[in-house]
Amino acid sequence: MQRFTDERDSSTPDEIWFLEHPPVFTLGMNATRGHVLAPGDIPVVQIDRGGQVTYHGPGQLVVYPLIDLRRSGLGIRDLVTALERSVITLAADYGITAECRRNAPGVYVDGKKLASVGIRVRRGASYHGLALNVDLDLEPFGRINPCGYEGLEMTRLADLGGAGSVAAAADALEPHLLLALGLGATR
Repeated sequence: MQRFTDERDSSTPDEIWFLEHPPVFTLGMNATRGHVLAPGDIPVVQIDRGGQVTYHGPGQLVVYPLIDLRRSGLGIRDLVTALERSVITLAADYGITAECRRNAPGVYVDGKKLASVGIRVRRGASYHGLALNVDLDLEPFGRINPCGYEGLEMTRLADLGGAGSVAAAADALEPHLLLALGLGATR
Protein backbone atom coordinates (compact mmCIF):
# COMPACT_ATOMS: atom_id res chain seq x y z
CA MET A 1 0.00 0.00 0.00
CA GLN A 2 2.92 2.33 0.64
CA ARG A 3 4.36 1.60 -2.80
CA PHE A 4 0.92 2.02 -4.40
CA THR A 5 0.56 5.40 -2.65
CA ASP A 6 4.06 6.54 -3.58
CA GLU A 7 3.72 5.52 -7.24
CA ARG A 8 0.19 6.75 -7.88
CA ASP A 9 -0.57 9.96 -9.74
CA SER A 10 -3.71 12.03 -10.24
CA SER A 11 -5.06 9.54 -12.80
CA THR A 12 -4.50 6.39 -10.73
CA PRO A 13 -7.86 4.79 -9.86
CA ASP A 14 -8.61 4.43 -6.17
CA GLU A 15 -8.59 0.94 -4.68
CA ILE A 16 -10.03 -0.61 -1.52
CA TRP A 17 -8.25 -3.71 -0.24
CA PHE A 18 -9.99 -6.29 1.96
CA LEU A 19 -7.61 -8.74 3.67
CA GLU A 20 -6.48 -10.60 6.78
CA HIS A 21 -3.07 -10.39 8.43
CA PRO A 22 -1.08 -13.10 10.21
CA PRO A 23 -0.78 -12.45 13.97
CA VAL A 24 1.01 -9.13 14.57
CA PHE A 25 0.95 -6.22 16.97
CA THR A 26 1.35 -2.89 15.21
CA LEU A 27 2.49 0.37 16.77
CA GLY A 28 1.37 3.66 15.22
CA MET A 29 3.83 6.50 14.66
CA ASN A 30 3.32 8.05 18.09
CA ALA A 31 2.65 4.83 19.98
CA THR A 32 3.99 4.27 23.45
CA ARG A 33 5.81 0.94 23.68
CA GLY A 34 4.65 0.70 27.28
CA HIS A 35 1.21 -0.25 25.95
CA VAL A 36 2.71 -3.54 24.73
CA LEU A 37 2.47 -5.58 27.93
CA ALA A 38 3.42 -9.15 27.00
CA PRO A 39 3.72 -9.81 23.26
CA GLY A 40 5.00 -13.36 23.66
CA ASP A 41 5.67 -14.93 20.27
CA ILE A 42 3.62 -12.37 18.31
CA PRO A 43 5.82 -9.90 16.40
CA VAL A 44 5.64 -6.19 17.24
CA VAL A 45 6.01 -3.96 14.18
CA GLN A 46 6.36 -0.16 14.07
CA ILE A 47 4.28 1.22 11.20
CA ASP A 48 3.45 4.63 9.78
CA ARG A 49 -0.25 4.98 10.62
CA GLY A 50 -1.83 7.07 13.32
CA GLY A 51 -2.93 5.59 16.61
CA GLN A 52 -1.35 3.50 19.31
CA VAL A 53 -0.97 -0.30 19.48
CA THR A 54 -3.41 -2.85 18.09
CA TYR A 55 -3.52 -6.50 17.18
CA HIS A 56 -4.20 -8.00 13.75
CA GLY A 57 -4.75 -11.67 13.10
CA PRO A 58 -6.75 -14.32 11.27
CA GLY A 59 -10.47 -13.75 11.65
CA GLN A 60 -10.17 -9.96 11.48
CA LEU A 61 -11.20 -8.06 8.35
CA VAL A 62 -8.66 -5.36 7.52
CA VAL A 63 -9.76 -2.71 5.02
CA TYR A 64 -7.30 -0.39 3.31
CA PRO A 65 -9.00 2.47 1.42
CA LEU A 66 -6.35 3.74 -0.99
CA ILE A 67 -8.08 6.96 -1.98
CA ASP A 68 -6.93 10.19 -3.58
CA LEU A 69 -8.51 12.48 -1.01
CA ARG A 70 -8.00 15.62 -3.10
CA ARG A 71 -9.83 14.11 -6.06
CA SER A 72 -12.60 12.61 -3.91
CA GLY A 73 -13.16 15.82 -1.95
CA LEU A 74 -12.84 13.91 1.34
CA GLY A 75 -10.95 15.29 4.30
CA ILE A 76 -9.22 13.10 6.88
CA ARG A 77 -12.13 13.41 9.33
CA ASP A 78 -14.56 12.56 6.50
CA LEU A 79 -12.63 9.38 5.77
CA VAL A 80 -12.53 8.30 9.42
CA THR A 81 -16.26 9.03 9.76
CA ALA A 82 -17.02 7.03 6.59
CA LEU A 83 -15.08 4.02 7.89
CA GLU A 84 -16.86 4.17 11.23
CA ARG A 85 -20.29 4.76 9.68
CA SER A 86 -19.91 1.77 7.35
CA VAL A 87 -19.30 -0.55 10.32
CA ILE A 88 -22.17 0.99 12.31
CA THR A 89 -24.51 0.44 9.36
CA LEU A 90 -23.25 -3.12 8.89
CA ALA A 91 -23.84 -3.84 12.57
CA ALA A 92 -27.38 -2.44 12.28
CA ASP A 93 -28.08 -4.96 9.50
CA TYR A 94 -27.62 -7.64 12.17
CA GLY A 95 -29.69 -5.80 14.79
CA ILE A 96 -26.56 -4.64 16.65
CA THR A 97 -26.47 -1.10 18.04
CA ALA A 98 -22.98 0.29 17.52
CA GLU A 99 -21.55 3.77 17.98
CA CYS A 100 -18.43 5.83 17.46
CA ARG A 101 -16.68 8.17 19.88
CA ARG A 102 -15.32 11.51 18.78
CA ASN A 103 -12.31 11.30 21.14
CA ALA A 104 -11.47 7.62 20.47
CA PRO A 105 -11.78 6.59 16.83
CA GLY A 106 -13.36 3.23 16.12
CA VAL A 107 -16.69 1.50 16.61
CA TYR A 108 -18.03 0.32 19.95
CA VAL A 109 -20.84 -1.97 21.11
CA ASP A 110 -21.86 -1.75 24.77
CA GLY A 111 -18.52 -0.10 25.59
CA LYS A 112 -16.44 -2.82 23.88
CA LYS A 113 -14.46 -2.06 20.74
CA LEU A 114 -15.60 -3.84 17.59
CA ALA A 115 -13.48 -2.00 15.02
CA SER A 116 -10.34 0.13 15.10
CA VAL A 117 -9.36 2.93 12.72
CA GLY A 118 -5.84 4.11 11.97
CA ILE A 119 -4.97 5.92 8.75
CA ARG A 120 -2.16 7.78 7.12
CA VAL A 121 -2.29 10.41 4.41
CA ARG A 122 0.68 11.02 2.17
CA ARG A 123 0.83 12.90 -1.11
CA GLY A 124 -2.90 13.64 -0.68
CA ALA A 125 -3.83 9.94 -0.61
CA SER A 126 -4.94 7.65 2.22
CA TYR A 127 -3.65 4.28 3.25
CA HIS A 128 -3.93 1.98 6.27
CA GLY A 129 -7.55 2.03 7.46
CA LEU A 130 -9.97 -0.18 9.38
CA ALA A 131 -9.72 -3.42 11.37
CA LEU A 132 -13.07 -5.13 12.04
CA ASN A 133 -13.07 -7.96 14.55
CA VAL A 134 -15.13 -10.70 12.91
CA ASP A 135 -14.23 -14.07 14.45
CA LEU A 136 -10.63 -13.73 15.61
CA ASP A 137 -9.08 -14.92 18.85
CA LEU A 138 -9.39 -11.94 21.20
CA GLU A 139 -6.79 -13.23 23.69
CA PRO A 140 -3.88 -11.25 22.15
CA PHE A 141 -5.68 -7.99 22.94
CA GLY A 142 -5.12 -8.87 26.61
CA ARG A 143 -1.37 -8.61 25.96
CA ILE A 144 -1.64 -4.90 25.09
CA ASN A 145 -3.51 -1.78 26.09
CA PRO A 146 -5.60 -1.69 22.89
CA CYS A 147 -5.36 1.68 21.20
CA GLY A 148 -3.54 2.95 24.29
CA TYR A 149 -6.48 2.36 26.67
CA GLU A 150 -5.79 0.20 29.70
CA GLY A 151 -8.58 -2.30 30.26
CA LEU A 152 -10.37 -1.63 26.95
CA GLU A 153 -12.38 -4.72 26.11
CA MET A 154 -12.74 -5.90 22.56
CA THR A 155 -15.65 -7.72 20.96
CA ARG A 156 -16.25 -9.46 17.67
CA LEU A 157 -19.05 -9.54 15.15
CA ALA A 158 -19.62 -13.30 15.41
CA ASP A 159 -20.32 -13.06 19.16
CA LEU A 160 -22.86 -10.29 18.55
CA GLY A 161 -24.91 -12.25 16.01
CA GLY A 162 -23.22 -10.85 12.91
CA ALA A 163 -21.20 -12.42 10.12
CA GLY A 164 -19.09 -15.36 11.26
CA SER A 165 -16.43 -15.26 8.55
CA VAL A 166 -14.15 -12.60 7.14
CA ALA A 167 -15.42 -13.27 3.61
CA ALA A 168 -19.06 -12.81 4.66
CA ALA A 169 -18.20 -9.65 6.60
CA ALA A 170 -16.30 -8.22 3.62
CA ASP A 171 -19.20 -8.92 1.25
CA ALA A 172 -21.65 -7.31 3.68
CA LEU A 173 -19.44 -4.31 4.49
CA GLU A 174 -18.46 -3.38 0.93
CA PRO A 175 -21.71 -1.69 -0.18
CA HIS A 176 -21.94 0.25 3.10
CA LEU A 177 -18.34 1.43 2.73
CA LEU A 178 -18.83 2.49 -0.88
CA LEU A 179 -21.95 4.44 0.06
CA ALA A 180 -20.24 6.10 3.06
CA LEU A 181 -17.35 7.13 0.81
CA GLY A 182 -19.74 8.52 -1.80
CA LEU A 183 -18.65 5.87 -4.32
CA GLY A 184 -21.91 3.96 -4.81
CA ALA A 185 -25.23 2.87 -3.43
CA THR A 186 -25.97 0.04 -1.04
CA ARG A 187 -27.49 -3.14 -2.44
